[in-house]
Amino acid sequence: MPAHAGTNTSLPALPSNPRTQAAMPTRNLGKTGYKVGIFSLGGQAALEKGDNFDVAVPIIERALDLGVNYIDTSSIYGGPPRWSEQYVGQVMKHRRNEAFLATKTKERTRDASMQMIEKSLQLLNTDHIDLWQLHDIGTQTDVDQIFAKGGAMEALLEMKEQKVVRNLGITGHYRPDSLIDCIHRYPFDCILMALNAADTHHYSFNDALLPLAVEKEMGIIGMKVPARGRLLASWTPPPLEQQKHMWEGMVIADRSGPLKMREAMYYTLSRPVSTVIIGCDTIAQLEENVQLARDFTPLSDSQQTHLATISEPVSKPSLFFRFYDRA
Repeated sequence: MPAHAGTNTSLPALPSNPRTQAAMPTRNLGKTGYKVGIFSLGGQAALEKGDNFDVAVPIIERALDLGVNYIDTSSIYGGPPRWSEQYVGQVMKHRRNEAFLATKTKERTRDASMQMIEKSLQLLNTDHIDLWQLHDIGTQTDVDQIFAKGGAMEALLEMKEQKVVRNLGITGHYRPDSLIDCIHRYPFDCILMALNAADTHHYSFNDALLPLAVEKEMGIIGMKVPARGRLLASWTPPPLEQQKHMWEGMVIADRSGPLKMREAMYYTLSRPVSTVIIGCDTIAQLEENVQLARDFTPLSDSQQTHLATISEPVSKPSLFFRFYDRA
């Protein structure tokens, strides 16, 4: 059983996957002291489907075998059973020191966040988290609740002081202003942000948020890279009625995107990010992404501009997460 929060006297050495250096380029994860492979495993897709051990666990094992050294998950992936943390935990039982492990709390109060991390430690089969993040900061209300007396920020600071968590971070994909406010309030170690080729067309994270994170020397993790497929030419839009039931307020997609996976990934990796997290449904997808990371060469400014321009017709569905009604 994992140790309970508050019982650690020191943190172990940073994790190290011996295969990473030969597998893909690495970058500094901001000021954390960690060298992260430029492709990292996201905790959604197969990793959030219910009772999916036979598919999800082999994907995680294979990712580590291929040199991936950062795994992202969350206390809300997979619903109340927290399937994603369960699957990751099955692998962490015997490979904890090979992966920089990141999870999150969606709760906005100290007490609820403390309950979240207690359960995360148990499900992940570990006594420490390398990066604990405030999940989905979208509005000023989120920020005010987190930093209020009794807010979630108190839990993050306590867990870092007690050496249960190594680094603190924020995540978001809605609008940039609330994330910018958080960065000004506390020197977070990392930020996980939605950053894809459609970004510049609506509530851009590229404009002010990304340069600020760079200035603060944060570890910058890119997500929503293919926009759950919506940016990709290989993606077929689901039937209209099915889309309406996927998420309330979902922006309907009526066409495939213009990009190949290589272009989608290389756009984000050509920005000043440390790594990108991508969820995988199959080992074949995982292996393709690792190969793309291995072959990566940065795109020129004009190439990035071109990809952004041709993404404009599908920019709203590709940034669906910026158009929820969050009132």
